[in-house]
Amino acid sequence: MLTSDFDFELPVALIAQHPLPERASSRMMVLRRDAGTIEHAHIGDLPGILASGDLLVVNNTRVIPARLFGERVDTGGRVEVLLIERVGGGDCWSAMYKASGKAREGLALRFADGNLMGTIMERLDGGRVLLSLASERPVLEALEKHGVPPLPPYIRRDAGKDLYRADDVARYQTVYAEHAGAVAAPTAGLHFSPELIDRCAQTGIGMAALTLHVGPGTFKPVKADRLVDHQMEPEAYCVDEAVAAAIRAVDREKNRVVAVGSTSVRTLETVASERGRIEPCEGRSALFIYPPYEFRAVDAMLTNFHLPKSTLIMMVSALADREFVMDAYRQAVDAKYRFYSYGDCMLIL
Repeated sequence: MLTSDFDFELPVALIAQHPLPERASSRMMVLRRDAGTIEHAHIGDLPGILASGDLLVVNNTRVIPARLFGERVDTGGRVEVLLIERVGGGDCWSAMYKASGKAREGLALRFADGNLMGTIMERLDGGRVLLSLASERPVLEALEKHGVPPLPPYIRRDAGKDLYRADDVARYQTVYAEHAGAVAAPTAGLHFSPELIDRCAQTGIGMAALTLHVGPGTFKPVKADRLVDHQMEPEAYCVDEAVAAAIRAVDREKNRVVAVGSTSVRTLETVASERGRIEPCEGRSALFIYPPYEFRAVDAMLTNFHLPKSTLIMMVSALADREFVMDAYRQAVDAKYRFYSYGDCMLIL
């Protein structure tokens, strides 16, 4: 298939710039594949739409404040760093480096008035560096205090004024986030409030958590003309016995596995394709899901509205027929649904 097959007109004004006041107030488009119908609902309707015995599988990765603004120690020139992934067991990170001057080995960087220091250990491909961080306190604690939420480039913020920082810290994170390591949020999960989770449980809908540490590859545009030529960036995942057992129970009862977000889908399908079934394991996933694809683990999916020609809309089009999805997206634009990370959601049944 071609990348152009997943293009559509998206007014910039529909890309949500801020979260709604309440998590569980987003609109939700419901696609029923068997009937070929599209319904308009709200995320709060989810407990009444899913069936007792269905299992929501969420991603409990925790987003770290991975964006740092600082300066070069030698010249005072401004630098911006986006941490991607910790390398090894210490405080070296693969990071994206942005500054007026080129990165070089040994270059010292200062962040947060010297409360966090960095040294470039190596230049990597694609504008990335290997960055060693040092602080009097544990580095992850220093990041929590001095880092900035790594919002996607489609959400505009004034770094100088640091607008809406407190709101982003609170809301660019799921309420069930547990394991730190992501530099992008699993955004379908942002719609869940504790109250909505409780209502789902009261109606017999289960919830289990896996972990996939989302990287910046989720924002990476597909530049290849043919989908087969695009490569996903590997991301670390962990599936424990609790979620594996919950899925086995769902399979026995012939209920549905409802993946919350593309990261949950990718993790489950990676494990199922490599091992034949869902079982406890750890690894790295570079699975690129696009039509045609035979799903082995996921029966239904809750996801946000994605950008044109993105790997995310391609995944959605693999679960629900591409023409059906593209028609739904045209309806979403006409109905002014809010798109992307802070936007509304779609339930595919």
